[in-house]
Amino acid sequence: MIYTKPLARLIEEFQKLPGIGPKSAQRLAFHILKRSEAEVQGFSAALIDAKERIGTCSQCFNLSCEDPCELCANPSRDHMLMCVVPEPRDLFALERTGEYKGIYHVLEGLISPIEGVGPQDLRITELVNRLTAPTTIQEVILALPPSVEGDTTSLYLSKVIKPTGVRLTRIAFGLPVGGDIEYADALTLTRAMSGRIAI
Repeated sequence: MIYTKPLARLIEEFQKLPGIGPKSAQRLAFHILKRSEAEVQGFSAALIDAKERIGTCSQCFNLSCEDPCELCANPSRDHMLMCVVPEPRDLFALERTGEYKGIYHVLEGLISPIEGVGPQDLRITELVNRLTAPTTIQEVILALPPSVEGDTTSLYLSKVIKPTGVRLTRIAFGLPVGGDIEYADALTLTRAMSGRIAI
């Protein structure tokens, strides 16, 4: 089908989003066109504001417009407990449970030789630096998915964390093999956290 050029461009831009195919992109584009100009400008302003203001925390690498982020700066968090997650969205999934009260470290990915992602491409050096500097951290929980990449990353992290003397655990698996943490329900994540095992 031939769309007028601005509409075709809008559909094309929506298709660049993850999980959005041609039909979903078309639906989103038509939805935007039905909204008032004020609503569209508000949406556009929110996108630009988020892109301009949100960065990463220099301590945990979570997404935030503050540095350190709200979680790292919160004195009521348990700074003796650190949870390592692949991505910020996994951190948000764990926060939704309301059960975990420690601090975090975001790796910004998983080791994946097939995709050309090695340890040097992740925030592993920064993690080790946090554990070897004077610290209050007594336990590191690996909250990585039960997948080939998650297992590879866990194995690598256990080798670099154990020499620090910090207790190392991994969340229990009520999570399906190959499943992502961000899609797990709150009860499953809560049970996985409480049933974590030593590595």
